[in-house]
Amino acid sequence: MDTEPSFVAVLGAGPAGLMAAETIAAAGHAVRVYERMPSPARKLLMAGRGGLNLTHSEPLEAFLTRYAEAMPALAPAIRDFPPQALVAWAEGLGQEMFTGSSGRIFPRALKASPLLRAWLARLESQGVQLLPRHEWRGFTPEGGLRIGAPSGQKVLHPAATVLALGGASWPRLGADGSWAEAMAGVEMRPFRPANMGFRVGWSEIFRRKFEGTPLKRIALSFGGRSVRGEAMITAEGIEGGAIYALSAPLRDAIAAQGHAMLALDLRPDITADDLARKLDEGRRGQSLSTFLRKAANLSPVAIGLVQEALHQGDQRPLSAIVKALSLRLEGVQGLERAISSAGGIALAELDEHFMLRARPGLFAAGEMLDWEAPTGGYLLQACFATGRAAALGAAAWLKGKAG
Repeated sequence: MDTEPSFVAVLGAGPAGLMAAETIAAAGHAVRVYERMPSPARKLLMAGRGGLNLTHSEPLEAFLTRYAEAMPALAPAIRDFPPQALVAWAEGLGQEMFTGSSGRIFPRALKASPLLRAWLARLESQGVQLLPRHEWRGFTPEGGLRIGAPSGQKVLHPAATVLALGGASWPRLGADGSWAEAMAGVEMRPFRPANMGFRVGWSEIFRRKFEGTPLKRIALSFGGRSVRGEAMITAEGIEGGAIYALSAPLRDAIAAQGHAMLALDLRPDITADDLARKLDEGRRGQSLSTFLRKAANLSPVAIGLVQEALHQGDQRPLSAIVKALSLRLEGVQGLERAISSAGGIALAELDEHFMLRARPGLFAAGEMLDWEAPTGGYLLQACFATGRAAALGAAAWLKGKAG
């Protein structure tokens, strides 16, 4: 039995956990990081395949609104470690950063592996021990940590613990939400997919022709909100950045009503009146596809969507269909494909230092908390910031005990 009181345990080696480990070590404590997978930060590495969008450059007050109802709980941590601080931290690891045209901030290398290598080297220099293939299996009756390890089960009694076990999306990368079973006495919110795609009942012809085709320069509207961006046609439906920005209200509408009607503007850069002048005077003998391509400058996939709407009985003028094509979303992609998840530990269970009120000395951070945000840098920013905040909370709690 490991009864050393002189170390802090961090459970989970994703961004929140590694940031917690770095912060606690900098405060002068010995740190051990326990990770169930064979290597750390697998989801971060997966995100790096898309360029590793670490954060966003928009003004902080607007940035914070992206966390919706979780903003009051997360805002102090993000204000204390805002986007510019995260950029400076990454540059301190030797990663040159740049801001894209959309305001998103990336490493110049456009991948996660150089940053992770430099980060792990820094942690090693701080004396942080990283223990892969060590899985947390709950608490003992006395509050110890049961850890399954290659050498057998261990029981740990650290001076403090930071939980950073992730949410429940992309479970094959290590975070499957199974830790929730060990959180007796803590209010949990059900896990739900976030930043995910949706199912659409495409015709077989449309599916075969356009699966894997991007929809560019479109605008999507739902529930009084409109976003511009891109999406991707999939065999099951539709996904992509513009879809993810509206995924939470769309998901909730489907849960309540069984479906959601999403409006697509296939030509957001032209007014409805100008488009009507181009489209509503007749085709003059041209095929529908040729007419839409020449008169409205629609892409083949956009033309296919208009044809789908007509085949389903939409009798509005062509210009109205192009400006507000109604897409019926019939279901939600599951957690196994979602970029992130909502649900987890209810934020009310934590004090202002991210310590669980029911378990003094136990802190929690990252995606295992009940919050969600759109893609664009907001997810990682909150993971880093809450990991740091939980670590500072643990250090302050330990100092209070020692004092």
